Parts: sequence; C-alpha cells; structure tokens
Amino acid sequence: MRRLVRAVVAIGVLAGGLTAGVASPPAAQAASTCEKFASIPIQNGRYIVQNNVWGADTTQCINTTNSGFSVTQANHNKPTNGAPASYPSVYFGCHYANCSSGSGLPLQASTSTFAGLRSSVSMSYPGSGTWDAAYDIWFDPTPRTDGQNTGAEIMIWLNRQGSIQPVGSRVGTANIAGGTWDVWFGNIGWNVVSYVRTSATSGLDFTVNDFFSDTVNRGYGQRNWYLTSIQAGFEPWIGGTGLAVNNFSVTSGGSNPTDPPPGNGCRVTYQATSWQNGFTADVTVGNTSSGAVNGWTLTWSFAGNQQITSGWNAAITQNGSAVTARNAGHNGTISPNGTTTFGFQGTYSGTNATPSNFALNGTACTNG
Repeated sequence: MRRLVRAVVAIGVLAGGLTAGVASPPAAQAASTCEKFASIPIQNGRYIVQNNVWGADTTQCINTTNSGFSVTQANHNKPTNGAPASYPSVYFGCHYANCSSGSGLPLQASTSTFAGLRSSVSMSYPGSGTWDAAYDIWFDPTPRTDGQNTGAEIMIWLNRQGSIQPVGSRVGTANIAGGTWDVWFGNIGWNVVSYVRTSATSGLDFTVNDFFSDTVNRGYGQRNWYLTSIQAGFEPWIGGTGLAVNNFSVTSGGSNPTDPPPGNGCRVTYQATSWQNGFTADVTVGNTSSGAVNGWTLTWSFAGNQQITSGWNAAITQNGSAVTARNAGHNGTISPNGTTTFGFQGTYSGTNATPSNFALNGTACTNG
C-alpha cells in the first residue's frame, strides 16, 4: 500500500489530507536538509528535489547533487501493510503549485511533443530497510498545476525490498522499455497503475508514452488528459538511509534546455583497443552547440555481439545491442565547445566494428 496523497513540498508550507498549498518556485537553497517538506531546485531550477516526509514524523535528511540526491538519514519504521513514510524524489513539472523551470508541463498526452518525451534515471540502493524505488508520473483531466491530480498516477517500480506491494491488485503483465513488468491497478479517488519490474534494475531509459499507452489501452487513462509531473525517488517504510538517485533527466528530442539543438549539436569520438575476445573503448562526447548541456545521456547500438563488462566516468547499461551511458556526478555539464570522456571494457567475437549511430539526449551526433 502507498500514500493517499502527496504532501505540499515547498519549504514553509504544510499540508494534510487533500489540502493544496500555493508556493512560488523556490530560490536557491542549501544542498542538504532535514526539513520535512523541503524542496530544493537543481540545475537552475530545471528539476526540484523534494524531501516530502508526508506519512511519518520520523527524521529524514537528504543531500542534493547537480543531477539527483541521496538520503543521508532515515529513521522510519512503518508497518508494511499500510502507507510508506515518505517519497524523497526529484521531479520535472508541477507539484502542488511548485513548478520547475521551463518544463512545458502540463502537456496534453495527445500531442507530438508528449509522444517524444523521454526520461532516464540511475539509482543506488542500500542493503537494508524496506522500500521501493519508483517513478511517479501524474496525469489530470485538466491542465492544472496545483492540488491533487484526479486522472491517473503511473508508478514504475524499478526495485523493491521487503514485504510490500502496490495499491490494488495485479491485473496482468507488460513488456516495455526492455523489461517485463507486473501490472497492478487500484483506485483511491484516482487511478493508480503500477508497473513492477519482474527483475530489479538500477537504471531505466524510456519513453513516457510507452507506459501511458499501455495504461490507455487498459482503460485506465485518456489521451485528452494532461501530464503534470514526472518524479523519480523512493518510498521507504523501514530505514532508507543510502537510497540515492544518481542521475535524473527528462528530454524531448532537442526541445528542452538540456538538449543540444537539432543538427550539428554534438560530436562523438570512439577509440577502441582490441585483443582476442576483448577490448577497451574511450568515448569523447563533444558539445558543438552554443548552449551548455546539463545532464547527458548518450545512446548507441553495437553492430556485432559486443558485451560491456565494466566502465568508468559514466553509468552504462546494455540491453541486447543497445547501450545507454549516463553522466557521472562529476561530469554532468558539458560547456559549449567542451568535451567529456568516459570508457569501458568489453568482450566480443568476430568483428569489433565501431558504432556510428550515437545520439546525445535524443539528438543524433556526428562521428570523428
């Protein structure tokens, strides 16, 4: 089970039940807080990190980074047959009148912009406690920016630990974003559709429309509804110290400030050193646009059977031939005409061909 409503998260505003607060976008604040309903902007306000201890009175502290946050203290001990203690998270969009900068949300789910909207996250988990690691994506029948959304809440559970389960009951399975998901449905005044990954993962890169399309096809959502926010974080019942969102991003093919513009916005140099059945590769990502890239995701596909075994200076995941590399905490910003470099080691047989289909935050890059 989960909460019945999120609390208002702007500092100095308290809420209970279905009360909606009104707050202006927060100014820059300290990077660490134990304030129950604190919110802290990152990347010049593009995203907002919220502590959001809405379901308990126990202490929870977070520390923000340029690309996410970590839970530095969590003294929770809630029964697992009820709601969790909190939802520390980072979000894009509007949450109880507290909107991140330049998101373009609310956005109607019937638009082409919505169809191209992507998000990615990488997370770290402690070995103890009871919690889930989940996206929380909100839809409303109207383009509202305040209060409780009444359309659909899509939760995407990447991982969970302990005897917990989503709202409602299991209604089927789905194959989305390279994974298999158990689908749960319940209604608590709005539709709650939860996708629980059958094998845990620490990262996800997906098109929001893929999950929403499944929700619509099941009759739990409507195309004329509006996306109001995309959130990624954790619901702890017991403990929670050590939970971390290492990198979080939302992009839409060049229309958002963190995306390089269409055309010649990025250049990738790929240099591999091969030996029998093994290789290393150094990848240099160049920003050839006039604006800084704040938070990056580089994707490509191998032409052969290359398999990455380890990497450095990036969080790298592979699904078949498709590879996704996300910035580390120290190299998330690439200045205009600047570069950043990461690398990896892997195995192969046959020909170790150089990839050519690199894309940075959804925009195709030139090679060389």
